[in-house]
Amino acid sequence: MHEPLSTASTTMANTDSQDIETATAAISPVNAAPDAKTRRYDRQLRLWAATGQAALESCRILVIGGSATATSVLKNLVLPGIGHFTILDSENVSPHDAGNNFFLDGPASIGKNRAEEAVKLLLELNDSVEGMADTRNLEDVLASGKDGIDWILSFTIVITHNMESSLLGKLSNLLWQTAGAPSLVVVKTAGFLAEFSLQFHEHPIIESHNETAPSLRIDNAFPELKEHALSLDLENMDSTDHAHVPYVVLLIRALEDWKQSHNGAIPKTYPEKKEFKAKLLSSKHKFDEENFDEAEGQAYRTWTPSTVPSEIKSLFTLAQVTSSAVPSEPFFLLLRALKKFVDASGGFLPMTSSLPDMKASTTTYIHLQKLYKARAEKEKAELVSYLETPVPQDIVDSFVKNCHGIVFLEGRRYGELDEDKVALGNILASGMQTRDIYTHLAFSALSHFLSTSTSPASLTAEAFASYVRPLLPEGSPPLEDQEEWTNAVGELIRSPTADPPNTAAFMGGLVAQEVIKLITKQYVPIHPVPAIKSDGKQEGRTGGVCVIDLIGSWTGTV
Repeated sequence: MHEPLSTASTTMANTDSQDIETATAAISPVNAAPDAKTRRYDRQLRLWAATGQAALESCRILVIGGSATATSVLKNLVLPGIGHFTILDSENVSPHDAGNNFFLDGPASIGKNRAEEAVKLLLELNDSVEGMADTRNLEDVLASGKDGIDWILSFTIVITHNMESSLLGKLSNLLWQTAGAPSLVVVKTAGFLAEFSLQFHEHPIIESHNETAPSLRIDNAFPELKEHALSLDLENMDSTDHAHVPYVVLLIRALEDWKQSHNGAIPKTYPEKKEFKAKLLSSKHKFDEENFDEAEGQAYRTWTPSTVPSEIKSLFTLAQVTSSAVPSEPFFLLLRALKKFVDASGGFLPMTSSLPDMKASTTTYIHLQKLYKARAEKEKAELVSYLETPVPQDIVDSFVKNCHGIVFLEGRRYGELDEDKVALGNILASGMQTRDIYTHLAFSALSHFLSTSTSPASLTAEAFASYVRPLLPEGSPPLEDQEEWTNAVGELIRSPTADPPNTAAFMGGLVAQEVIKLITKQYVPIHPVPAIKSDGKQEGRTGGVCVIDLIGSWTGTV
């Protein structure tokens, strides 16, 4: 088996291989050791590469509150090397804090400012990260006018944990109404239940790490590739060479032979597809030629049209693409150019030079790679010719390589889900996310009660239900009859303000993962999606909230 790339590629998040000549040329001398940063961040560089790491190192994170959960989130951001973080917290460390927050110095921290104490230990995790403590409270920052608002807007991401609901509303409105404002991450925990949600305006993703491989266009081979496949004398080829012809070439050759005997038609019916595979395997010189077995396994590519995925087509209808005004963002400039390319090419995305691993000799693989690379460069140049404004070459290269999986997300203001009776009604009517939505609504009620100085000891199941009923559309099932609702409310009444270390640690990993997606603009974070009615039709959108239950050991999004 020819494996120029598989060992490296399987450790990455995507399964694309790289140019074999690039890979071999990049091999350092035996005595050349990687630099300190590469050694420190080696594993994560395999996930988001140098571009993602650069984005992390240039970001600024504001965390409001120094709770156990908040510092656990920061731990998972400091370790991979964010540029800067600030903890905004005017509270002093309580005995409760000292008992559940691993980033405080136990009893020695009691009575000292919580932000200052947490920052000291967090900075010990990574000496390349800058951290600061701000002992003001958010009310004072917002009340300070333009200076305070500008200070908040200077950050990349703002993270809150168990923030009082009216103050959270002011913060989310400020960030939502300000163009270019930082994204907001809202985290809530109570005992062994938790939830978090992301607020952002628009979030374009070029490197989504889509698991679907780009098309090799076997069904519609470009001229140079077709000429190469037809030029091979497979019948009289040496047995060793015959066993190392790449399956791509075998399929193109077999498809052209089939078309000649079927008036240019491709296999369509099941018997025809079965016959095609049988003829392909009959061309073996020896029974153990694995390249022909690979070709049989990939035969569906010959009758599956190489078309633009529907998800990509939907992006061509965005206002930024259809508008006569030229956008300034590289993503939309490239998306407009991509639409023109697709229209001109007859419905194909630009070719990628990346090939999967396959049974082949080094010589045949490199030759095939060169054919694809030459075609990819030609089509990339064509796409660039459609650009209305120049875009940096590295962004162009990344876009062309990943254009089969680009994503554009439109966010939603925090709290809009609770205001959308249509979406809530559709979720309940579907019967598929009841435990998720009931847990979320129970958290909404808890936040309301705690912000109105309601004593945790006075919380009752009826009080929770009285708050949530007006949020639901008429005809919704009675809350008291729903086991999922009863279970969620019971846990929140039992521990309305508890922040146990195990919940904090679990949430620290989950939330940090989503924050990194936002910062690097790689991978797809949780986001609002269309709400599906019971009849299967779309109406409204859910809020993109992730709900966690550590008692039942489940997570869900609503």
